[in-house]
Amino acid sequence: QVHLVESGGGSVQAGGSLRLSCAASGDINPTYAWAWFRQAPGKEREGLATTRPALPYAYYADSVKGRFSVSQDNAQNTLYLQMTNLKPEDTAQYYCAADRLGDWRTLREADFGYWGQGTQVTVSS
Repeated sequence: QVHLVESGGGSVQAGGSLRLSCAASGDINPTYAWAWFRQAPGKEREGLATTRPALPYAYYADSVKGRFSVSQDNAQNTLYLQMTNLKPEDTAQYYCAADRLGDWRTLREADFGYWGQGTQVTVSS
């Protein structure tokens, strides 16, 4: 069982930056994939980036490559999403997700069974 709690959302102007945090508790370990998703109003949930606990690199969606980056604090079991050069179209509810997966390089919502409650990011122009 894994419990995920996101934080760090807020309102920012276009061009600004935010860092989201996902604190994990429970049985998360390097057999898991650990990912960030977002969902804008009226749109499907979109996978942004995925990695494994303790893995020093991540797989990114083309839509955020070069602007968003993932990092981890393994001692704190925390996954971060650093977002830069934010745009109004980045406005969404952002979610952390995890599941035990053989192939961690997936951004499919259906592959993940553990989800946080989400944190709202609003970017104004």
